[in-house]
Amino acid sequence: MTTRRQLLQTLPVAALLVGTRARAQDDTLLKESDAEARAVDYYADAAKVDRSKSPAYQPGQTCANCSLFGGNAGDAIGGCGLFFGKQVAAIGWCKAWEKKS
Repeated sequence: MTTRRQLLQTLPVAALLVGTRARAQDDTLLKESDAEARAVDYYADAAKVDRSKSPAYQPGQTCANCSLFGGNAGDAIGGCGLFFGKQVAAIGWCKAWEKKS
């Protein structure tokens, strides 16, 4: 049985681990301002695609339904075959979008 004292001693360690994981995930999330993202007109939210700058975009296209997306169905973020070591938003889009088969 865990005592109250043992629980209080482990809380700071647990909080540190959760914070470190969140920071690490944030560091791997592709940002629209990153050079590799700008090269393919990446948008973190496909609803905000400027169609005058990205005429290839069609409503409904997102990273989640792209063949390059490495996340699972329902994931908010996932890997992408274009961006080694980076995660993209499932609701994002870029001009390399290719329909998932």
